Amino acid sequence: MTFQTYLVEDSPVIRENLVDFLEDVADTHVVAHASTESEAVEWLRANPEGWDLALVDLFLEQGNGLAVVKACRTRRRSQKVVVLSNYATAEMRVRAKALGADAFFDKSSQLEELAAYFDGLSRPALR
Repeated sequence: MTFQTYLVEDSPVIRENLVDFLEDVADTHVVAHASTESEAVEWLRANPEGWDLALVDLFLEQGNGLAVVKACRTRRRSQKVVVLSNYATAEMRVRAKALGADAFFDKSSQLEELAAYFDGLSRPALR
């Protein structure tokens, strides 16, 4: 299953590397991206069904990723929200989950775990 992924990341270099990583390793297609909170929220409101997974950084050019995670609260059950940040403290993980994040990964050390998360989503549940 190829995931239609919406990427919220303000660094052009990191964004480009993530797109390559996601398309090569995680069987995903990045449908759009944003670098600010307002761009991200606006796109999500205009495209409520245009994505399977939102991958969100916490610190953005303008605003923050927690507000983007919160904006994703109203979504289809199958849509997932994942935070990918260098600021992966226990407190931030708890806050992101409380706002509706399905998973949280450290950008600097958990890319393999992120790929495994995508792999787990693409496998049908064993009954």
